[in-house]
Amino acid sequence: MALKVAPGPKLSERTTLRLGGRARAEIVLASPEDAHGLADELARHDCRPFVLGWGSNLLAVDTDLDIAVVSLEAGGPEIVEQQACCDGRSGEKVFVRAGGGLMLPKLVNWAAKLGLSGLEGLAGIPGTVGGAVAMNAGSYGRETGELLTRVRLWDAKEGLRWIGPAQWSARYRSFAVDGVAPPWLVLEAEMALESASPEAVRAAVDANLARKKASQPVSAATCGCVFKNPEGHSTGKMLDELGFKGKSLGGMCFSPMHANFLVNEGRGTAKAALELIAKAREAVKGRFGVELELEVRVVR
Repeated sequence: MALKVAPGPKLSERTTLRLGGRARAEIVLASPEDAHGLADELARHDCRPFVLGWGSNLLAVDTDLDIAVVSLEAGGPEIVEQQACCDGRSGEKVFVRAGGGLMLPKLVNWAAKLGLSGLEGLAGIPGTVGGAVAMNAGSYGRETGELLTRVRLWDAKEGLRWIGPAQWSARYRSFAVDGVAPPWLVLEAEMALESASPEAVRAAVDANLARKKASQPVSAATCGCVFKNPEGHSTGKMLDELGFKGKSLGGMCFSPMHANFLVNEGRGTAKAALELIAKAREAVKGRFGVELELEVRVVR
């Protein structure tokens, strides 16, 4: 199937923070095999690829961008293999495959319905499977990278291929492919889950969702956590202590509910967001001697 090419969208209309200028084009891949023609299409538009799923965890500048938004059709999820557990536990190891464009909450709910355990800690994380892999998204003691067995990847140099754990490094909110510089695209991912009681898996998913709703501004126009948690520290607690909870600037604010969540109050700009972020980093460095590292991805 041929690639579909459309005019570039405004990222302010496609990101959860509601910020960002216009991309040069949008390229839609109906299947991973469509990636074979991606390099030629990017060269035609003289721009770099940028995969955009749900649009979470992004802070895009308000000027026009020299990117082509790459959108992936969902794909899956499906069970590809089942094996008896070999470590003495009951149940089975179940290998599942999901397309990079599949919404992560859909995968979590699908697994819960079938009684497949492993994804419960990812409940409530907005975004796609591809984005979860690329950021090694996680919460409540579980990270995406722990579950992965194979990833189908595309980059301009090597093209389309499957890679295994020996070829990547998954760290806290980071996923790097050995010998491959970004940009690269996650088109499919395979994960190892375990068979369990559907009732137990659903209960764990629901409990994690309730915890998030009680402590995070899940219904606000936010990009999620702005900063990573430095080892031994809680960024939210440090920012709260410094008075950043609810602090606003130019239509942007740190959430009154959780100080590490940046919120667009409806009239915010990327310039104001970046200025507020800089003020927070400076304050934390001055008080705690800690250099905050961004978790949100800035798109320029």
